[in-house]
Amino acid sequence: MRQIINSESHSHTDQLTNVIGPMAAPQPRAALTIHHLRRHLVLVVFTVAAAATRGASTRASTHTTAASCAPSAATESPSPAAASFLRARCATTLYPALCYDSLLPYASEVHESPARLAHVAADVAKARLRALSARVKDILRHGGGGAETAPAEGEGGGGRPSEIPALRDCASTISAAASLARQSSAELTKLEPDAAAGTTSSSSSVAGGGMSSSRQARWEVSNAKTWLSAAMANEGTCADGLVEAGAAAASSSAGKEVTAGVAAVKQYTSNALALVNGIPV
Repeated sequence: MRQIINSESHSHTDQLTNVIGPMAAPQPRAALTIHHLRRHLVLVVFTVAAAATRGASTRASTHTTAASCAPSAATESPSPAAASFLRARCATTLYPALCYDSLLPYASEVHESPARLAHVAADVAKARLRALSARVKDILRHGGGGAETAPAEGEGGGGRPSEIPALRDCASTISAAASLARQSSAELTKLEPDAAAGTTSSSSSVAGGGMSSSRQARWEVSNAKTWLSAAMANEGTCADGLVEAGAAAASSSAGKEVTAGVAAVKQYTSNALALVNGIPV
C-alpha cells in the first residue's frame, strides 16, 4: 500500500512539472538585468532627443521674436557720409559721445538733414523723459506715496515721508517735460521735407525758400528751442526739489535713483536743444 501511494505521488508531481515547468521556469538574473538596461537606454535616448528638439525650436522662436521686435533703424549700417555728418553735428553739443551713440541707429534716416536730426534727438529725449516719469510714479506706487496717503515712518517701500512730496513733484514736472519735448518734436516735423511732394510742409527756407518761409522756419525753430528749454527747467526743478527736501530725501535709495535719472535724461534734452540751435534758418 505504501509503495502504491508513493508511486502515485511521484506520478502526479511529474505530471505537474511537465505542465507548468515551461511556463514557470525562471529566467537567469543576468538576462533580466540586461533586458531592463536596454529598455532604459532606449527611453533615455528618446527623451534626450525630444528635449534637444524642443530646445532648438524654442531658441529659434526666441531668435525670430527678438529679430522681429528690433527697430529697423538699428539693423541698418549708416553710410560713411551719414556717420560723418552725425559726428560733426554732435561735436557741437555738450555731450558729443552720448549724442553720437544715441542717434547713430537713426543716422540712415536723417539723410544729412540738420532739422531731421534735431527732430530725432527730441524724440529720443521725449522717450527718456517718459520712461523716467513712469519710473518715478512706480516708486510712488510701491512706496505707498500715492495721492491719498504716504507711508508711515519705518514702513518699507520706495519712499519715506520726507521725500514723498518731492517725488510727487518730480512725477509731475518730468511728465510735463516729456510733453514739452513732444511739442518740440512736433514743431520740428514742419521743417522736414515732405517725402511725397519733395517739399517742406511750411518751411522750405531750410532748403532755400523765400522770405515768408524763412520767417516761418525761424518761428518754428524758436518754438522748439523754447519748449526744450522749458523741459530742461522742469528737470532742474525735480532735482532741486529733492535737494530742498533735506538730506534724508536726497540720500535715500529713491532720491538717489531719481536724481541720477534726471541727470542722465538732462543730457539727452541738452543735446536735442543744441542740435535745434544748429538748424540753419
